[in-house]
Amino acid sequence: MKYLIMIYSNPASRAMWETFSPAEQTEGWARHAELRDAMAASGELVHSEALAPPGAAKVLTTRAGRPQVTDGPFAEVKEHLAGFYLVDCDSLDRALELAAGIPEAPYVTIEVRPVVDLG
Repeated sequence: MKYLIMIYSNPASRAMWETFSPAEQTEGWARHAELRDAMAASGELVHSEALAPPGAAKVLTTRAGRPQVTDGPFAEVKEHLAGFYLVDCDSLDRALELAAGIPEAPYVTIEVRPVVDLG
């Protein structure tokens, strides 16, 4: 079964990251690389990516058959999707175990959601 493990950031976690020294930031990225490598070695990693900051986003809505594009996200949004891991593992419990290994897990929201097979 596939699960999407979503890593959310927020102003407080972003501010905390900015206080880290370059060596501490490098260590954080290295922990992600180790986790990604372990998931790949076990055959559970399908794909993972970090995402650009929300200021780089565009929001598309279609109203009355016409697409409208605005800058995003909306100002009232506090949390944003910072990155994800798409995994294929045996159970939700295993996906949650993998999610618990994400370096930011003690500081941010991690959402684990089953992927619906539309095939």
